[in-house]
Amino acid sequence: MNLDTLKHIVKVAKDEGVAELKVEAKDFKVEVRFSTGVVAPVVHHAQPVVHHAPQAAAPAAKAAPVIESKHHVIKSPFVGTFYAAPGPGKPTYAKVGDKVKVGQALCVLEAMKIMNEIDADINGEIVEICVENESLVEFGQPLFKIKPN
Repeated sequence: MNLDTLKHIVKVAKDEGVAELKVEAKDFKVEVRFSTGVVAPVVHHAQPVVHHAPQAAAPAAKAAPVIESKHHVIKSPFVGTFYAAPGPGKPTYAKVGDKVKVGQALCVLEAMKIMNEIDADINGEIVEICVENESLVEFGQPLFKIKPN
């Protein structure tokens, strides 16, 4: 295991609120304890993040045009492996055309051998599933596009 991989594992653990992490390989052993005192809850659905640009930002005339979409996008809240079904041979949580409600499970993201259900945060109809089953997803990567009701 190289240093970059180890750093990535530690970062994901810290971001997910893990209190203690032990990593063992054949040539080394690492143990990390985070002293935040607070363990973050498991994230069940992505929340849109709004960043406001400072006043000294580049003029709007030079900015790339923003394309507005009628669809709500559910993004990955962390790095992990996307699973469309709860297990091999089981039916998928959701498919294009399905009507979904707030709190309904859409998929599972696995991170560090922990399975996290990602839930709908809006009522609507799935118009696109943006990733393939069993693919690695990055933080903030679109997972689903939902047409709101």
